[in-house]
Amino acid sequence: MSSENRLLAALSPELSEKLAPCMKRVLLHQGERLHDAGETIEDIYFPIDCLLSITITMSDGSTAETGLVGNREMLGVNAFMGGNETTQTEYTVQVAGSAIKAKARAIRKGFDSNPELRSILLRYTQALIAQISQTAACNRLHVLEQRLARWLLESQDRLNSDNLMLTQEFIADMLGVRRAGVTQAAQKLQENGLIEYKRGHVHILNQQGLEAAACECFTTLREEYDRLLENKQKACR
Repeated sequence: MSSENRLLAALSPELSEKLAPCMKRVLLHQGERLHDAGETIEDIYFPIDCLLSITITMSDGSTAETGLVGNREMLGVNAFMGGNETTQTEYTVQVAGSAIKAKARAIRKGFDSNPELRSILLRYTQALIAQISQTAACNRLHVLEQRLARWLLESQDRLNSDNLMLTQEFIADMLGVRRAGVTQAAQKLQENGLIEYKRGHVHILNQQGLEAAACECFTTLREEYDRLLENKQKACR
């Protein structure tokens, strides 16, 4: 797994030193809720080897993921984009691990005063908007097997690991489908030799095959992230 967050690694040594007092490394646990809808965002998270989800819960209690945040990203853009609250979304830990936790007011102050930090965060915000837009289209147009393959690839990409500690129930919640549908889709991917699935654990066996089974969305988003963030992140790949 990665030993650093790519956005933070892209900062100059001077800016990193300036921001260091407002940051600390924390351990996050699977299923932990970091932020609820309507709450003021007090902290921002930069994942290192964990995976975080931006989710929406409907009035009937059903949940769906609208954004995925890993070691190339951050969680809490509302804090520096003019709104300190989220009225619809929650932030949940999908895969346990470490992250850098930063005070939102300090990042907001840096965003307002430092062109380097502002450039990186605005580029990332554009990439996040692209992810949310692509996810909406994917959920509408692509079959579950393709969506599951894409989601596993995106998780793998952000964790730099072929081993994902995920339950079918959790995957179903993130994809906004019934657990039975995830079971059938995962079984088909396993029968094709692409993954090995045991209770709470997915092992990706054939990445190229999984990419072929996935929809176009994984490649499209990866290219868009590279276009927007490559110059800032290439030194830490």
